[in-house]
Amino acid sequence: MRRLLIVTLALACCGLAAAEESEDPYLWLEDVAGEKALAWVEARSAADTAELEAVPVFKEIHEKMLEIYNSSDRIPSPAIRGAWIYNYWRDADHVRGIWRRTFLDEYVKDEPSWETVLDLDRLAESENENWVWKGADCLPPEYRHCMITLSRGGADAAVVREFDTVAKSFVDGGFVVPEAKSQLAWIDEDTLWLGTDFGEGTLTTSGYPRFVKQWKRGAPLENAVTIFEGSVDDVASAGYSVHTADQRYDLVVQVPEFYRGTTFLRLGGRLVKLDIPIDADVAGFFKDRMLLTLRSDWEVGGSTYPGGALLAMDLDAFLTGSRDFEILFQPEERVSFGELATTENQLLYSTLDNVRGRLYRLALGENDWKKEEIELPGLGTVGIGSTSDVNNSFFFSYTDFLTPSSLYFVADGGEPKAAKSSPSWFDPEGMSVDQYEVASSDGVVIPYFVVKPAGFAPDGSSPTVLYGYGGFENSMLPSYLGATGPVWVSRGGVYVLANIRGGGEFGPAWHTAAVKENHQRNFDDFTAIAGDLIARKITSPEHLGIMGGSQGGLLVGGSFVQRPDLFKAVVCQVPLLDMKRYNKLLAGASWMAEYGNPDTGDWEYIKTWSPYQNLDPKKSYPKVFFWTNTRDDRVHPGHARKMVARMTDMGSKVYYYENTEGGHGSGANLGQRAYTGALEYAYLWMMLE
Repeated sequence: MRRLLIVTLALACCGLAAAEESEDPYLWLEDVAGEKALAWVEARSAADTAELEAVPVFKEIHEKMLEIYNSSDRIPSPAIRGAWIYNYWRDADHVRGIWRRTFLDEYVKDEPSWETVLDLDRLAESENENWVWKGADCLPPEYRHCMITLSRGGADAAVVREFDTVAKSFVDGGFVVPEAKSQLAWIDEDTLWLGTDFGEGTLTTSGYPRFVKQWKRGAPLENAVTIFEGSVDDVASAGYSVHTADQRYDLVVQVPEFYRGTTFLRLGGRLVKLDIPIDADVAGFFKDRMLLTLRSDWEVGGSTYPGGALLAMDLDAFLTGSRDFEILFQPEERVSFGELATTENQLLYSTLDNVRGRLYRLALGENDWKKEEIELPGLGTVGIGSTSDVNNSFFFSYTDFLTPSSLYFVADGGEPKAAKSSPSWFDPEGMSVDQYEVASSDGVVIPYFVVKPAGFAPDGSSPTVLYGYGGFENSMLPSYLGATGPVWVSRGGVYVLANIRGGGEFGPAWHTAAVKENHQRNFDDFTAIAGDLIARKITSPEHLGIMGGSQGGLLVGGSFVQRPDLFKAVVCQVPLLDMKRYNKLLAGASWMAEYGNPDTGDWEYIKTWSPYQNLDPKKSYPKVFFWTNTRDDRVHPGHARKMVARMTDMGSKVYYYENTEGGHGSGANLGQRAYTGALEYAYLWMMLE
């Protein structure tokens, strides 16, 4: 559960000496909405996007992406809520989207009949707001009372309002939380867990709530009762309740840094600290058992439980001192834990076996667990979808690079049956997928996938884009190339997906191997793959481009600064780049467990790879395409702005686009997403063909 909170809050070279803040001539670009900064943004974006729109393939790619993103044949993602299947949907007629529902027997039809619950376009028009949907949290088992989160322009900060799914309207006099980076969860019909901005001193330095309060219906917001107070230096604190068929478990979690925290269970009127490792996660409750996932080995009660394992234990026995856990999943060298979910009487979990998905279900017998593997269509990626809490029904998805994504339904413990399939957006005939490995600078073997077009020849001439992320234990997994396939691979381009350290492909240790003082491994792994692609003559430096966003933006930014000889093109999306000041900008302080604290001795290693500080006017860099969003209140747009300004003043030609909406993503709606994608691939074809 804490990992879910973190994800929600989430995600050697020489050169110029690090500039002190007072010596940085581009600090004015950190003024997000400043008149001077926005004038620079408008002028720069207009000029550079005009040049990219003039690339001959732009118009065709843009039209294809609009067709794909607005297609009515996409799989409507299902959320089981009692007897209903809910879905949030956007298309050309519903730019902001509609929240709708139907019944299961209707949902599996080719053309289901949907009932609209909330029309965001109408709401935005009536309230004169640019609302962007951020989700709905509904109280089981009736799922009538929901807290709906609405963002202005796509920012993380949002307004949260109570909605009645029976009346299909917002509740008059119901719970309403003003715009903030809030944490809310249902306790019961008349009570919420609440963390929000209550004024000075109530947020952490990362900008998230540090007070956990209980808010009763009808009481003013300011009268919510404090249950827990975290430190101002924490990432966040939050309260939440796990609702099972048998009972409710109330918990509070204090997160001092990513992937570390203290969990309290509320028993009666007091909070009881759970005696588990600070990096373990309470993953849920099932049949009176507490479920734990471990990030490191745990020696307790005469046993050693391995990092990456899934454990279960009767909660009452645990509270009375027992530490005799059942190991439900034990990791292997190249097999790691994936997702976990529960139905009424079953546990579902997935694994990654050398970055290929597998799916299992567990049923609790009288004396032991019965394990069954669910057969998948191929060696791709499985995602556990929505599950029922009244029987053993659930959805799961399957995808790989060349096969349209499919949705399967398992009815009450039965066998999987195909429910929906995405349309095919390109002809895979003649295309191939290979998984290669290369030794990084320290000898560790790094895997990566290569998708080759029809007629591919290993002569070094193929335009190739290498995508990576490598952070926060996020795994880069095979998925259908719905947009990339037709606009890149079908046209003769090679697509490469990197599984570098910092991600979660091989469990927690794969992540921690590239954090803080070891973060340089992130760049070493990535450039090792680039070198291997060149050695195999899949491509050459003149035809190799790289792409990544957020932490991936830092990855590609650091890679081209360190090894400009390897790359002809770089797409750097919503990036982190100035690692001297990142912890002072928006949510940056929450990522110091990943990168280190630049205000301490950690700067000695950070300064060796921080892209902004390592730009060298004597070097020749690729013509990078940077883009970001003004409304991104997670990764500050100043990172991209300042990098562009510095490189331009150094004489480097770069491209820049800043969308005034979108939050930490590629746009506030599907049209903006299609436009940004078209700019990216027009740029790549211009640079690499």
